[in-house]
Amino acid sequence: MVEAKLLYKILGSLLIMLGLLMGGCALMAGCYQEDDIMAFLISSLFTGCCGFIFKYLGRNATNDMSRRTAYLVVTLSWLLYSLFGMLPYIIGGYINSVTDAYFETMSGFTTTGATILDDVERLPHALLFWRSLSQWIGGLGIVFFTIAILPSLVGGSVKVFAAEATGPVRTKMHPRLSTNAKWICSIYLVLTVACILSYYAAGMEWFDSVNYSMSTTATGGFAPHNDSVEHYHSAAVEYVSLLFQFLSGINFTLLYIVIFKRQLRQLVQNSEFKLYLFVVSFSAIVIMAILIYNNGYGTERAFRCALFQVVSFITTTGLFNDDAGAWPHITWVILGICMFLGACAGSTSGGFKCIRGSMVLKAMQNEFRQILHPSAVLPIKVNGQNVPSSKVATLLAFFALYVVMCLISATIMIAAGIDNTNAITIALSCMSNVGPTLGTEIGPVMSWAGLPDGIKWICSFLMLVGRLEIMSVMVLFTRGFWTDN
Repeated sequence: MVEAKLLYKILGSLLIMLGLLMGGCALMAGCYQEDDIMAFLISSLFTGCCGFIFKYLGRNATNDMSRRTAYLVVTLSWLLYSLFGMLPYIIGGYINSVTDAYFETMSGFTTTGATILDDVERLPHALLFWRSLSQWIGGLGIVFFTIAILPSLVGGSVKVFAAEATGPVRTKMHPRLSTNAKWICSIYLVLTVACILSYYAAGMEWFDSVNYSMSTTATGGFAPHNDSVEHYHSAAVEYVSLLFQFLSGINFTLLYIVIFKRQLRQLVQNSEFKLYLFVVSFSAIVIMAILIYNNGYGTERAFRCALFQVVSFITTTGLFNDDAGAWPHITWVILGICMFLGACAGSTSGGFKCIRGSMVLKAMQNEFRQILHPSAVLPIKVNGQNVPSSKVATLLAFFALYVVMCLISATIMIAAGIDNTNAITIALSCMSNVGPTLGTEIGPVMSWAGLPDGIKWICSFLMLVGRLEIMSVMVLFTRGFWTDN
């Protein structure tokens, strides 16, 4: 059964936190003396009041959480945050359509980075900051932050973590989950602060440094400029950006081991990281060669553009320093593979994840060996540990659902009049939380404003499903979730 009072209690606390964050943006709007201050004040008060109403309804709740409630908490958190998070856009009059405002907000909190805004630079400072902050909050997960900051709220926090955490294999740094969450959040903070300082040293102003760093470490992609990182025409800024995108795509547990325990060997021996590094290196070298011979790029520029776009696509960040839509179509195939694969599990990136890719490759290898040696017992190992057969079955189910949902969504988009390339890459971009697409109608540097409203709602749903790794959302649509005891 679903514990309604506990659900109200947790969602109420999350909404109160959201209201406080909006209040902070109102203070920023006041400092800049811009006209969005009332939009944030009204949004903050309304969100906070709704949060207190939810808290009141759940005032007598216990902290004993079932797995069903955990899955509902995770899904409803993203839905409510996107619903209330769009209020500043609507009230301020900067986005007039509810569909567009919800799409923009869902894209932020799921760190997708797709936008319907053709001219981002017309937004006031506080609203630009709100876009970046929404991605930063969603980077490690709304509920995961709650476990770290307010552990008393979530007695069943292990179940919540299981509902939200990415990847088939998880490692613990500490027996207490709240301590794990705090360590991981500390890595997130260290990366963010280091990224801010690096951007500033590379020539950005403080406001832009903060916004770009939140978008970079969350692997989100929202930028305060229409032309993203390309706005600066600075190699130093681009190298800083791709470095922190790459670092944010590494499993945060591994980063903790490297940074705080100084065990670099754990990183270089990790099979998922090795696959991640190989795909980035190989893809960048191939695209670099294509740009040199087909597009006439100089060696350094070809290297920088190729590496930047590969890292941006595989970490599902979506920042850009060049228009990949103008590149030869063979590069689209390579970037599409990066878009699908994604970076490491336990990072802020989306996609299928390298660890799953590694498991699929090992499963294929074992099948060929099984043909030659039918009686052999060939377990799948990840970093020296056997993967249970139940995890392999889950992997295959996840892969099948991933592909089927992309195909169905792409088919609906094609039927709605979107060209084939855009339809496929839009579906893949939303499921992988990437942001850019590859095509001529909606390219990697264009907004998604031209999509029909119905398609935008489908895309918003795909963003949510992709961010929560499919199963956590789709289980809510099964009959057994609501009927089984």
